[in-house]
Amino acid sequence: MVEADIVVVGAGAAGLSLAHRLPAEVPRGAAPSVVLIDPPPGPLRAPRRTWCFWESGPGRFDAATTASWEWLRVRSRDGAAVLRHIAPARYKMIRSDDFEALVDRDLKDRPGLRRLAATVGTVTPLPDGTACVPATDATGARVDLRARWVFDSRPPDRPPPARTRLLQHFRGWFVRTERPVFDPEVVDLMDFRTGQPERGLSFGYVLPTGRHTALVEYTEFGPTPLTSAAYDGALDDYTRRVLRTGATEVLSTEQGVIPMTDAVFERWAEGSGAVFRIGMAGGATRASTGYTFAAVQRQSEAVARAVRAGRRPVPPPPHPARARLMDAVLLRALDTGRVDGPDLFFRLFDRVPAGRLLRFLDGRSPLYEDLAVGVRTPVLPMLRTAAELPWLPRRHISAR
Repeated sequence: MVEADIVVVGAGAAGLSLAHRLPAEVPRGAAPSVVLIDPPPGPLRAPRRTWCFWESGPGRFDAATTASWEWLRVRSRDGAAVLRHIAPARYKMIRSDDFEALVDRDLKDRPGLRRLAATVGTVTPLPDGTACVPATDATGARVDLRARWVFDSRPPDRPPPARTRLLQHFRGWFVRTERPVFDPEVVDLMDFRTGQPERGLSFGYVLPTGRHTALVEYTEFGPTPLTSAAYDGALDDYTRRVLRTGATEVLSTEQGVIPMTDAVFERWAEGSGAVFRIGMAGGATRASTGYTFAAVQRQSEAVARAVRAGRRPVPPPPHPARARLMDAVLLRALDTGRVDGPDLFFRLFDRVPAGRLLRFLDGRSPLYEDLAVGVRTPVLPMLRTAAELPWLPRRHISAR
């Protein structure tokens, strides 16, 4: 049995961010011993992916940042554009390979930290208040661990019950064009000049890294993902018809599915005071936007502060209760078709000052700013949706 103060299960954004922040030393006593577990290379490891977020000033992971921008643009279905300058914030893009390399360098030779490549089974609470973490390494050997605290970033086997569940599903191409077609100063955050689905909405998303290079994504908010052929068809249409890129080389692709749900994600495992959920598994994904990375950083920092202070490190709610309620109303309004998604998002960017809107999207806006944003939405459909929410049952909606 391997003994540790802390076991972190999963070395994705949440696990690595937490391990990066856990103290190598504490003011009083010895620093905690930490075991960071990631699956061996194979199907259980997450594919390469890209994370984006906005941040003011220097950031903890700037050395891993691929690019950053001060200008965001949103386009309506008819091509009208809203351009917003978000300084002093910057919109930052980090690729998972670069993020992992930075964290690996910083954690190398850190006292008390052990990395383990293994597949973890069901974490079991023990009578003494600790938890048992059963694992199997790449050779098939059993490795059992006992920890004072376990932070598990794996998604639950069964999604928690919800009133609404949409999916943000997307495919992106990293492209190089012969002509200089991209503006490296501006991100196209939502470009609604895509073919709109019968249910939900779709948009293009362009992260330029130069005049000739960019990550171009096709994204939908809807009930089910598309086939590979359908994604590629949508991307081909967007790059050639809308962006008019001309001759274009696809360098690589990425694809993902992010749940957009009003489900309540518990921050600790049922029946245990030692096993906590972090990252997407702990509700870090903002239901109305799909952004996760910034909330993961806030959650990780709060846990690390508690460890340094010798307190029980319960992860805080990643988003305030008021923000979760507003997300629930928006998701329901979109899913029922009561509001026009492209029109709603374009109207918000057109009529709400950039700083206020970013605080609102980050869940950090005061009540008066929330109300100021709310009146820029279709008020009657949103009020009708808010009134019906308390009467809607939460149910298990199967993952698709």
